[in-house]
Amino acid sequence: MKLSDLKIVLASGSPRRLEMLEREGLEPYVMRTGCSEDIHLDLGPARTVMALALRKGLEAEQRIAAGEGPEYIRDGRPFVIISADTVVYKDGKIYGKPADEEEALAMLRDLSGDVHQVYSGVFLNIKGTAKKLLFYDRTDVFVKEVGGGWLASYVASGEPMDKAGGYAIQGSFGVNIDHIEGAYDNVVGLPLEKIKAVLGSVSISPF
Repeated sequence: MKLSDLKIVLASGSPRRLEMLEREGLEPYVMRTGCSEDIHLDLGPARTVMALALRKGLEAEQRIAAGEGPEYIRDGRPFVIISADTVVYKDGKIYGKPADEEEALAMLRDLSGDVHQVYSGVFLNIKGTAKKLLFYDRTDVFVKEVGGGWLASYVASGEPMDKAGGYAIQGSFGVNIDHIEGAYDNVVGLPLEKIKAVLGSVSISPF
């Protein structure tokens, strides 16, 4: 079985995750989930992102069972629900999406001139089989010292507002990244290489 042979439901409203899958030649149906993204600080970053990815995937599964989504996912053939969540972690603190510009600026000041970790959790629910795969990936991100004026202009642009930690490595903030240790795609928000490896472990050929 190949992932590219399966119909895909992407349980995420992230345009970045959709673009990443489309670049692999896949055509997922997007189901934006409305479940809470509250962060459970007692879980730690790895279990937090897996819990949130699982929550999104289960909501999508329930909505599909209730009749939502395209007809082709109810024709009896296997299909896969992909859900994911990403957070930034530094010095014992989890950073989700900033609530406002003030919080975005505070986050970015914390990240400036230091190293932090990006965790992405993924839940692959392959309907029509017994395969349900929950896992995470981690990347260390080293940020240059960023001036206050640059940060203020960046926050005013509105770019940080829908991104964990207030930035996207592939966006304009990328000039401030010195280097990373780990997978780039994980920082973008969907660890494709890890997904391929996990699928391979259960005899599903990636893409």
